[in-house]
Amino acid sequence: MSEEELEIDLDALEKRMNGALANLRLEFQSLRTGRASASMVEPIQVDAYGAMTPINQVATVNVPEPRMLTLNVWDKSLVGKVEKAIRSSGLGINPVVDGTILRLPIPELNEERRRELAKLAGKYAEDARIAVRNVRRDGMDQVKKAKAAGMSEDDQKLWSDEVQSLTDAGIRKIDEALSAKQDEIMQV
Repeated sequence: MSEEELEIDLDALEKRMNGALANLRLEFQSLRTGRASASMVEPIQVDAYGAMTPINQVATVNVPEPRMLTLNVWDKSLVGKVEKAIRSSGLGINPVVDGTILRLPIPELNEERRRELAKLAGKYAEDARIAVRNVRRDGMDQVKKAKAAGMSEDDQKLWSDEVQSLTDAGIRKIDEALSAKQDEIMQV
């Protein structure tokens, strides 16, 4: 085999690891820290017209004041489903229905709720670490295939070390993001 066929695509692996980190940051945005943010409700899915649909595709999300979100549901028949989706989302918010408008008052976070949110942030981070380790596994599989195709042991060690260093860097970034988010959540 030619030298090029034995190369491992580190850029693709790094891109996939960075994708896991980007996804983690999106999930972190949905964790509230005592202030209203439209991104809090983005991950919520509503059973609309027989399919799970993101909430921002069935309603307009507004932030009229720092501790209030409003959702203007476009289809009156979906108001109940949107309300149910918000109540079951785990955000700890009870919507107030006023026609097609749902008001979501953001309560002050107590110490227990802050701990729950910090724990949830940890779960999101662990999911991201698992995704990064899965990418690492794929990279190591590529190295093993290349070895079977005739890659030298020195090259195999070099590529394995490269994949491992990418993995370590990805997990370090995830841990830094988690630490920052937990500090933000626990801040009173």
